[in-house]
Amino acid sequence: QVHLVESGGGLVQAGGSLRLSCAASGRTFSLYAMGWFRQAPGKEREFVSRINWRAGTTYVADSVKGRVIISRDNAKTTVYLQMNSLKPEDTAVYYCAADRRPIPWASGGMEYWGEGTLVTVSS
Repeated sequence: QVHLVESGGGLVQAGGSLRLSCAASGRTFSLYAMGWFRQAPGKEREFVSRINWRAGTTYVADSVKGRVIISRDNAKTTVYLQMNSLKPEDTAVYYCAADRRPIPWASGGMEYWGEGTLVTVSS
């Protein structure tokens, strides 16, 4: 089992920045990738970004490309999501996810999920 805990959400003005963190514990040695999804009010959950744990390869959704950077700290088994130039439409609950399998993340069927952290961007 892998346990994920997110932090770093909050209220920010449009144009501002936030950094989300996700700390993993448990059987983390088996993880292939970690990343982030988000779910805005009244909308379906969508993929934001992920990073392959060993190779460090990153993937970013088109909706946030150029505004987010995903990174990892292997020693802390933590993944970060730096979000810049935030817009009101970025308001959502951001969920950390992880998976042991080398599968596409577009479907959202990841093995492990955090409880989410709320990001609110005011205009």
